[in-house]
This record gives sequence, structure tokens and C-alpha cells, in this order.
Amino acid sequence: MASSSFMAILTLALLLQTATSNAQLSTNFYSSSCPRVFSTVRSTVQSAIRKEARIGASLLRLHFHDCFVNGCDGSLLLDDTSSFTGEKNAVPNRNSARGFDVVDNIKSAVENVCPGVVSCADILAIASRDSVAILGGPSWNVKVGRRDARTASQAAANNGIPPPTSNLNQLISRFNALGLSTRDLVALSGSHTIGQSRCIQFRPRIYNETNLDSSFAQTRRSNCPRAAGSGDNNLAPLDLQTPTAFDNNYFKNLIQNKGLLHSDQQLFNGGSTDSIVRTYSNSYNTFSSDFVSAIIKMGDIKPLTGSNGEIRKNCRKPN
Repeated sequence: MASSSFMAILTLALLLQTATSNAQLSTNFYSSSCPRVFSTVRSTVQSAIRKEARIGASLLRLHFHDCFVNGCDGSLLLDDTSSFTGEKNAVPNRNSARGFDVVDNIKSAVENVCPGVVSCADILAIASRDSVAILGGPSWNVKVGRRDARTASQAAANNGIPPPTSNLNQLISRFNALGLSTRDLVALSGSHTIGQSRCIQFRPRIYNETNLDSSFAQTRRSNCPRAAGSGDNNLAPLDLQTPTAFDNNYFKNLIQNKGLLHSDQQLFNGGSTDSIVRTYSNSYNTFSSDFVSAIIKMGDIKPLTGSNGEIRKNCRKPN
């Protein structure tokens, strides 16, 4: 009898442990604790995009750069201090990641309606969806329930976010390591249908590579001098046709050898992803639906849930 009670307790303990480790995010996590979270985030994002359309791409990128480094845990948002080095000054983020002030504004607005409830990691996920939708792309139900990390890792950010110099195999293997398929890679790269890049990121491509349209190269060179250190921060749109509209022109550009970054053009360069790029260039609906599946999957990467992590009061510092 004692032994069967012991077994029952052991089984229950194992079940609880499994439930905790597999704690699922859900779309209705805040339905009773913060029912106004989605409308509050959206109105703040809407107002930021009205001031500057580019900020939508910047917010979407923050979610990517957060999830690719130890999971979607808000670690990217932590400021450096005298005793702590965060991810903001890692190579992929320094002078590049932006929109932190908008995240602060969203957090303040959310704290006003339900203090201490919604994580900064969830705010990034929701703001990404809203940015895409407001700029004409698809919408989706965002899974929430993530908690915020108390720490961050500059080294993991340097190693975890694929640089624009990546070749196709490096891109595929980095995405695969995070549970994202090759198709997810191509769909998520379609985020580059919005936003801008700095000359320092695309200079090697426009001066040294041959798989690019010559008139496109000429246009880009006019604002990005060959000499390193000259015009490094000058901007160019990742999608030269509609840089503030979430559409499938990015893929059409790739087929014409007008990808801005080396890593963009790698997706259409005689390799295994050419056919996916062709599919997306021919069908916005297929791209849109695959993008939604992929970004939801990306949002599921190693979230902190249950009693792990915390709900930060200020997205820039642990409580």
C-alpha cells in the first residue's frame, strides 16, 4: 500500500515536472489578467509607425534578434551597466538595433492598464505582429505567456545572429539549430521586404560580387562609397520597390539579382532555396501564410515560462 502511494506521488511529481518544462504559451494567456494588452500595444505601435514607417521593421527585427539568442526572453532589451554587459553592443546590434524607446513607450502604456503582468518578451512578439499588419502584411494570433530573462549574453548574440556575410549553408544550419526549417528561413527572410540597411553591411556586395544587377549596383554605390569608414551608416532600403509595405517584392528583387545583402541573394543563387523564392515571388498568399507559421514557430524558441524569469517593470533592467 505504502509503495503504491509512493508510486502515485512519484508519478504526480513527474507529471508536474513535465507540465512545468513543457509549459505552453497560449493566445489567451492574458485574457483575464490583462484583457486590454493587445489593443494597448497596437495603438502605441500605430502611433510610432505614423511618425516613422521604418520603425515597424525595427520592432520586427528586435523580436528576431531576441529569439535567436537564448530564446525569446527579452534579454536584448537590457542596458549595459558598470557590472553587466548585455546584447545591445554585440556586433549584430551595435549602431543597428533600434526602437528601444518605442518598446519603453509600449511598456509604460501596458503598465498603466495592468501593472506587473505583461513581460517585455511578449511585448516584442505582439509589437512584431502589429508592425507587420499595420504595414500591409498578414496578422495572426500571438502566443503569449513568456517571462523576461534576468541576464543577457553578448557572446551568444555575437555567435547566434547570422551576419549578412553568411552563405546559404550557414543560414540553413543556424535556422535548423533553432528548430526552423529551410522553408522557415526563406519565409522569415521575407521580413526584408521592409526596413533599411547600412552601407557597411552591403558595401562588400555592391563592389565585389558579380551576381547582382549592374544598374542596381550603380544606384546603391551612389550613396555608399567604396572606402571603408566613408558613409558607413548611410541607409538603403532592403526592398528597393516598396520599403514600407509588407509584400512579396523582396523575392521578386532576388530573382532579378537585386538583393541588397550577400545573405539575401544567397537565397536565390542556384541553390536549394531558389524554388521557394520563385514560389513566394509568384504568390504573396503562400509567402504570407508561410511567414505567419514561421514567425509563430520562432516565437516558441526557448521561452521562460511558469516561475522562470520575471516580469520586468522596466524593459531595460532586471527588477
